[in-house]
Amino acid sequence: MSTRGERVRRVGWWTALGVASLLTVMCVCLLFAAIRNDGAIAAQLGTANATVDSVAFDRTIIHFETPDGIVHSPANGVLYPDGLAAGQLVRIEYDASDPELARVAGRSAALTLLPLGSFVFFTWLVAGPLLWWIRRLNKRATAPATASV
Repeated sequence: MSTRGERVRRVGWWTALGVASLLTVMCVCLLFAAIRNDGAIAAQLGTANATVDSVAFDRTIIHFETPDGIVHSPANGVLYPDGLAAGQLVRIEYDASDPELARVAGRSAALTLLPLGSFVFFTWLVAGPLLWWIRRLNKRATAPATASV
């Protein structure tokens, strides 16, 4: 039978592996979502000048006018907003069939590679040694029991 400590270490190992794997899958999904958004914008490209209304840590709100005279302000903000400031005039590209999907002109999903790649790297930089340490504890705990049999 396994001891309580061994079970706790096994659960800890699987939990660490699961969390690190889940975070990795989420980052890959975010990358594919950014690529899909860029593809949708490129398929029916519209361009406009937009005014930056507000900049927050989670979104940058803009408003712009399409050729049909309608003013749009994407609720989720603009894609790839790094370096924008409130009141700034910026050139954007948007999906003409869905103006709620807009990005700063000249920017693409390639900008997500560094932050997502860094996040995955540091996740496994922490998870790898943790998994190794837990596995080592398990081997050390079961070695004396195996040797005495």
